[in-house]
Amino acid sequence: MTDQDAPDTTDAPEPPESATTVLVAALANLGIAAAKAVAGVLSGSSAMLSEAAHSVADTVTEVMLLTALRRSERPADDDHPLGYGPERYIWALLAAVATFVGGAVFAVYDGIHTLTHGEDPGDPLVSYLVLAAAFLLEAFSLRTGLRQVRAEAARIDATAKHYLRVTPDTAVKAVVMEDSAALAGLLLAAAGLLGTQLSGSAVYDGLASILIGALLVYVAWVLGRSNARLLIGRPLPPALREAVREEILTVPHIVRVLELTTLIQGPREVLIAAKVDFRDASSAAQVEWACEEAEQQLRELLPAIRRVYLDPTPAVSPRR
Repeated sequence: MTDQDAPDTTDAPEPPESATTVLVAALANLGIAAAKAVAGVLSGSSAMLSEAAHSVADTVTEVMLLTALRRSERPADDDHPLGYGPERYIWALLAAVATFVGGAVFAVYDGIHTLTHGEDPGDPLVSYLVLAAAFLLEAFSLRTGLRQVRAEAARIDATAKHYLRVTPDTAVKAVVMEDSAALAGLLLAAAGLLGTQLSGSAVYDGLASILIGALLVYVAWVLGRSNARLLIGRPLPPALREAVREEILTVPHIVRVLELTTLIQGPREVLIAAKVDFRDASSAAQVEWACEEAEQQLRELLPAIRRVYLDPTPAVSPRR
């Protein structure tokens, strides 16, 4: 694998692990958000309130991701002949926007407000207890996501880091990135609380809130860019495109692939379209069977390939 990854090579429509990973993250964030909000109000900590907004944004994100998984699994119909696979990227893009608006904007605003107006620090003990419990829950959720990432990466013989960076399964990618950001945000909030407690100044708490907002901006930008690329249309990586081309050329009666188009429509859904030059002596029946053979061989090469369209095209335009 090089700069891009391929869809998973299983032929299952959607692994239950993806939905489980997102559901675990959603339930964890929902409880954490409530606890952080209570701790933020009791302690008067800006960083804790920012973390509460962070968890609320993550919960909304996971609800959208669950919606994306469910709606993208619908089979193709007359109105959508190529299926609903790309719909997952629309919802995932909206989830990235929710992370930015719901978490980052509030965190930065609250941090700036604390720096300019100050705050009355209360008892930080409750906040420390909530942060510790939230850290354990977020770590468990992250562990669930990383376990799926490692399994999927091993299935296509790639490293977990590479798979996570370029996988078209943006639901799992979003959960792993958001849980990682959540753990970092908890450490920032704890540092802000400790700095404010030791110095008596709310500056540390305000700075922690702003840094949490900056972290969420980065996560939203990465996820938004990934989903936008898949919505626009992303091909198979060069190595797999070349493998598809070579596989087509092994089919009898096919002598040249003039043009090859590949399109990732989902984590387990790839479209192949090609202009193919057949032997001039081939009969119509032989061309038809060659097309069927090519489709069968390509699906054996990469089970994620769902649709294959071959266009018989002469290599040289005929003279008038």
